[in-house]
Amino acid sequence: MTKQNSNPFILALKARNLTVEIHHHSAYQIVTSNDTPFNSTIDGTLYEHIHGFLIKPHVPHFCVAEKGTLNVLNIEPYSNIGLELAVRFNEERSYAVFDSPSDTHLFFQTSKNSVDVNQIVDALLSKLPSIEYDERVTKIVDYIKANYFEQNITPQTFSDLVFLSPSRLASLFKEQTGSSLSKYLLWTRLRQAIYLTLSDKDRSLTDIAYDTGFYDLPQFNKYMYEMFGMPPKALKFNSDLIEIY
Repeated sequence: MTKQNSNPFILALKARNLTVEIHHHSAYQIVTSNDTPFNSTIDGTLYEHIHGFLIKPHVPHFCVAEKGTLNVLNIEPYSNIGLELAVRFNEERSYAVFDSPSDTHLFFQTSKNSVDVNQIVDALLSKLPSIEYDERVTKIVDYIKANYFEQNITPQTFSDLVFLSPSRLASLFKEQTGSSLSKYLLWTRLRQAIYLTLSDKDRSLTDIAYDTGFYDLPQFNKYMYEMFGMPPKALKFNSDLIEIY
């Protein structure tokens, strides 16, 4: 079962039996329990029987949730939604822990006392300023959605598509989304690669890498680890996908 979210810089999934070793990654991460409390060590401190947390990029952590289900949201830090999350921290604070569903509700200001992923995302998106996207940005986004698996996409590819110089297009895209074109393309590829990894576990990771625009499995491994703190092999065998949003 799949759902489409309106923000391309969010990767959200629901999994059971999710236990990961200590790691850190480049994305903001929100983790919430759908049912059973879980344990997590964040930046060297153990938190037991919690219902969720939000961490900044590059904070070391791991989770033990062998029972129940977890929602995991990864958010590109320089996207508009990532920048909105950044203002919720002071300089000394690198994470927030939620001891109950009501804590999660209060922090994200969801419409009701719930840890539903869609409500959390909707609450975050509601804080963003309304933007009428330039038609050239929209054209690039549509192109990436349809062609992300092509390995020969370059800044000049985008430039030729909308008749802007690469530097002017890069500036326009960052102004409207908060992030770069290259990050948008990378997140699109990773979202699809992770979906295939978790939904078709008989398929080889090498084939998935090629089919989603990566040059080879080592490149897929590199970006997967950089963005989400684990190689695709660990994600494939350490969790049972229930749903990807």
